[in-house]
This record gives sequence, structure tokens and C-alpha cells, in this order.
Amino acid sequence: MCRAQTNLDMVSSGGDLSFEGEITDYKTQPLTVSGNEQAAMNRFSISVRVRYLNGFNDDLSFDQTFTRYQDYSSTFDLSDVEAGLTEEIVKMLIDDIFNRAFVNW
Repeated sequence: MCRAQTNLDMVSSGGDLSFEGEITDYKTQPLTVSGNEQAAMNRFSISVRVRYLNGFNDDLSFDQTFTRYQDYSSTFDLSDVEAGLTEEIVKMLIDDIFNRAFVNW
């Protein structure tokens, strides 16, 4: 995304901007309960902690956790929908991180 939407170049070391991070949470949980006390909807969420270092302006650096989720019907097992939901969540997380890092440019 950085290459497509900015004029920045990727380098293997010594760059002016740096991202690092890890997945800190990956879970599914019941969201709503139907009349028979079973979950009608579940929420699948992923959280990532990102450390962004801006060598030009340290005030723009951050260490932040980003979380996104997708809801799905409890008629599906997570394994049935996990790949598609993960793809959508990752896209949203990338947008959030990109906007946080580059919105002031």
C-alpha cells in the first residue's frame, strides 16, 4: 500500500520510516443470544500492536494497538469462514495503520 499510494521507496535497512509489530489478539466470541440461549451471531476479531518510527518527525511516531472485527452467523464454524473474514479484517487493519502513519503527509 505504501508503494502504491505514496512516492516512498522500500529499503532493507537504514530507512527513514519503520514499522514493526505483532498480533496480540485473535479470537471469536458470541455476540448475540437467540431465544434458545444459543449465540445467533459471533464476532471474530484480530488485534495487532504496531510500532511506527518516523525518522523525519518523532512526534508522528507511535506505538498503538489496532483492532478490527467481522461478525458471522453462528450457523458456521469459524473454520468455515476464517480465511475470508481474516482477509477482510487484514485489509481494514492495513487501512487503519496506513491512515494513522500517513494522514499528516
